[in-house]
Amino acid sequence: MKNLVIGALLVLGQFACNSEVKKQAQDDAERFPKEVIEIMNAHGGLANWREMQTLQFTIPKEGFDEVHTIDLHSRMDRVEAPAYDIGFDGASAWSLNKEEEYEGDPSFRHDLMFYFYAMPFVLADEGIKYDVAEPLVFEGKSYPGVKITYGAGVGEAPDDIYFLHYDSENYKMVWLGYKATFGKELRDGPPSWIKYDEWADVNGVSLPTSIAWQKVENGEIVGERNRVDFEAISLSKENKPASFYSKDGL
Repeated sequence: MKNLVIGALLVLGQFACNSEVKKQAQDDAERFPKEVIEIMNAHGGLANWREMQTLQFTIPKEGFDEVHTIDLHSRMDRVEAPAYDIGFDGASAWSLNKEEEYEGDPSFRHDLMFYFYAMPFVLADEGIKYDVAEPLVFEGKSYPGVKITYGAGVGEAPDDIYFLHYDSENYKMVWLGYKATFGKELRDGPPSWIKYDEWADVNGVSLPTSIAWQKVENGEIVGERNRVDFEAISLSKENKPASFYSKDGL
């Protein structure tokens, strides 16, 4: 009798889980344009991404490493370096001086690289608006695109504009254009561009191992300006304690 009850509970639990996944997929189909769904699927799928709790990666700097850890659902984060730490504890951004004074603004710096790194999945956040963008043509190849804007009051910089361009053959993300305020007024002129050309499979999710900012002349991409590499990449279904993301939590 006990085994029958356990079996019935397992079946009910699985049914509830499958129903929830199906409903989420239906909600996504209503919320996102088809192109956005295809792009997400090409990178491992939103369902897989949503199961993950903690993202960590290391950015090699000149003479030291910078370790980024992010709680993917609360968006608390911690950036660790030998001379300083910065982060967000869920309520406010902070900086911690260890060997030298941190001179930047942690409000905009703490999650800056996370948003560039976690493309395209961060473009599924709430409050985003999607439109068709003019294709980006580079070296004779045309890349279709999606224009991303934000509703009023969404995030720290709702006036930011992003352009995601993908390979029409496989829907993999190739280019990110952005006109970002970084706490200031939105500037006129062409967007800045990043090329996404190196990827790795991490727990079934495609994440970049390197991204390259581009030189732009007269509104045209003319070549690579600088590249940022990512190492020791991990995605986990486990959370770190909230205290890890506080200034005095370690």
